[in-house]
Amino acid sequence: MGHFSHYENRRPGLLLIIIISLLSAIFGGIFVLFMAPSFLALEQPPQKIQPQEPPELPIIPFKVEDSPVIAIAENVGPAVVGITNMRGHDFFNNPIMSSGSGVIFDKNNGYIVTNFHVVEGATNIQVTLDDGQHYEAKLIGHDRDTDLAVLQIDASNLPEARFGDSLELRVGELAVAIGNPLGKDFARSVTAGVISALDREITVRTTGGEEITLQVIQTDAAINPGNSGGALVNSRGEVIGINSVKIARADVEGMGFAIPTHVVRPIIEQLIEKGYVSRPFIGIFDFREITPQMSNWYNLPEGIYVGGVVSGGPAAAAGMRPGDVIVEMQGQIIRTFNDLQKILRAHKVGDETNIVVIRDNKRIELKVTLGEMPRR
Repeated sequence: MGHFSHYENRRPGLLLIIIISLLSAIFGGIFVLFMAPSFLALEQPPQKIQPQEPPELPIIPFKVEDSPVIAIAENVGPAVVGITNMRGHDFFNNPIMSSGSGVIFDKNNGYIVTNFHVVEGATNIQVTLDDGQHYEAKLIGHDRDTDLAVLQIDASNLPEARFGDSLELRVGELAVAIGNPLGKDFARSVTAGVISALDREITVRTTGGEEITLQVIQTDAAINPGNSGGALVNSRGEVIGINSVKIARADVEGMGFAIPTHVVRPIIEQLIEKGYVSRPFIGIFDFREITPQMSNWYNLPEGIYVGGVVSGGPAAAAGMRPGDVIVEMQGQIIRTFNDLQKILRAHKVGDETNIVVIRDNKRIELKVTLGEMPRR
């Protein structure tokens, strides 16, 4: 009886141990289930990350010879020549020289077009070709009003530039200037840009102090003084202008100018044929523009006030008098001298034109047969 009671007192302790063991197993399994991945991850060696190669970009095929500027330089460059203007000697017997550029446009006759200011006052003109050969040039003719001149050299196997139509130009298209910007040391330099504007009119002062108005193409291709007379070329390798002047001011950059070929062609044809340019002539002098302000002050119509009429000239023969104000020509309103010049440029010597003048507040229509402007 005593042994049985002792056994009963020990049973609850065994049961508790069994319960604790079961709970420990359950909680241990849960712990291992959730925590094992962490332990396993720590035990794994770090993996090396392979650098990713950038994707291959497609290679765009390009050949140097595909560049239009290179083709232009190689094809047109040899036809651009260097011009040296010899004007005698100074007090110390040093030669007085200046340089510019020119373009061979007729290889059979050795004709070269350049700017008049490049050869103005020359006692001797030297032309240097692309191959380094030197020739003495003859001045065939010049035109101060368009700043153009034609030279001729006695040479064979010359290169020749092809002229294009400047009237077909569009703003923004390629423009390449070729010339000698700083003399023979920089012969046939090539600069590229675009056509910036068409039908510009700029007024420049000649060496004699006279002002002339030029009709020009504007480009941002670099044109420096020695480039004068050189070629402005389009993407087809055609000369579409003769480089002429550059605005040289501290606040102006990238403005070069060229005389368009549609102006150059008829001029050089006349220079070869006559040695000068025949221009229509009305026969008036001492004229001035009547501005809107002057019109109000003096009670005169806007137009060109005629100060004098050349005796025996076209205007005098038609009945024009000093004091008349020209207000219309060929049906077009005339307010400035430039308006009058534009109409005259479109006519030839011998053309009959209608000119309307105001005289004593009366409108009078005159028929004027244009004469030839006297040579200067």
